[in-house]
Amino acid sequence: MAELSKATGAAGGTIFHHFKNKEDLFLNILENTKATILSEFAHYQKVRECRNGLEMVEGAVAFYLNLTGTLEDPFLLLHRHFPYEMAETNPVCRACLESIYNCLLDIFEEGLRVGQQDGSVQTLSARNTAMVMFAMVDGIVRLNTYRIYNAGALYVSLMDACRRLLTDNGQAAR
Repeated sequence: MAELSKATGAAGGTIFHHFKNKEDLFLNILENTKATILSEFAHYQKVRECRNGLEMVEGAVAFYLNLTGTLEDPFLLLHRHFPYEMAETNPVCRACLESIYNCLLDIFEEGLRVGQQDGSVQTLSARNTAMVMFAMVDGIVRLNTYRIYNAGALYVSLMDACRRLLTDNGQAAR
């Protein structure tokens, strides 16, 4: 807290006036991160235009990759071990993390369900497939976050892998 006081110029008492302890401060930051990410995805869902479910899924993948680059600091926070360790004992932290990931999974799942209805995506368990796809995409994001691999360089391969997973012949329905 002393380091935070020094970095922000705020008096230590001011920080403790707003936050009971470091955990409370962290939960506030996590809630702000959640609000920012969910707001961005809500806006994306309002403005997206897709011809079919497969395009919805591909758009969600592309948007997520772009968002993680645009909002690098919030995703750096989500890619740390501490929030998940804290979530094991803190229900507020757990609920916050769950709401972030459920929102992301819901967007992927929605595209899968629409794709199954319009025939652009093969019939699979939509929620399980959304989890597998999200894990694959988020894994690449994490590699990019830690500067192991460039997510942009893997974009075409990622989209090809998604199409192969979602379609019978691996080709997008055009």
